[in-house]
Order: sequence, then structure tokens, then C-alpha cells
Amino acid sequence: MKATIWHNPACGTSRKTLAILEETPGVEVTVVEYLKAPPSAEKLAQLYSDAGITPQQGLRLRGTDAEERGLPTADDATVLAAMAAEPKLIERPLVETERGARLCRPQEKVHEIL
Repeated sequence: MKATIWHNPACGTSRKTLAILEETPGVEVTVVEYLKAPPSAEKLAQLYSDAGITPQQGLRLRGTDAEERGLPTADDATVLAAMAAEPKLIERPLVETERGARLCRPQEKVHEIL
């Protein structure tokens, strides 16, 4: 099974999720450091749709100015455009496999798509 993780190596939850992926037999992991290579607004929309969450639910509030900018109540297109332009607004880690996508907070959520 192939798995892609949108990863921030400075984040403990992201590191723990990556470790689960790497320790799971048969999983081929692709790591994307999303702060260096941000996903497009279209890719984010697809990931959130596959995860069954809204872009607003995938918005990182801690350590960002998302609330001051009104992003938690903004429309999807505005949130997705802001995330694509400023990837620090993306809550992490996002993981995608052939079984779907998950925002892996807590990291155990990754098991739902393995």
C-alpha cells in the first residue's frame, strides 16, 4: 500500500504518525514536507473531501493568525487559497492512502486508512 504524508518534521504528532507508517509492514511512504512543497488548493480540497472534513476543520489555529483573519468562518475557497499561499495554516499531518485520507490528530487516526 502506498501512503503519502504531508509532514512537518518539527511537529511531534507528525513525527509519531510518520513512525506508524514506517513501522507498518507493506506500507510504502512518500513524505512531503508541506512547508517546503505546499499542496495546491485543489489538492487540499480533495484531501479534506476524502477525509470527510471541511477546509475550516483542517485549518491550523495554534501559532497562526487564522482567527484574526476570520478564516475559521470564511468560505471554503478563501480558506483553501490561504492555505495554499501560506502552508503554515495547514493542520498536520495529513495522510492519504488508497483507503482515503485523514487528518491524523491524534496520530492513531492513521490506522483508519491502513
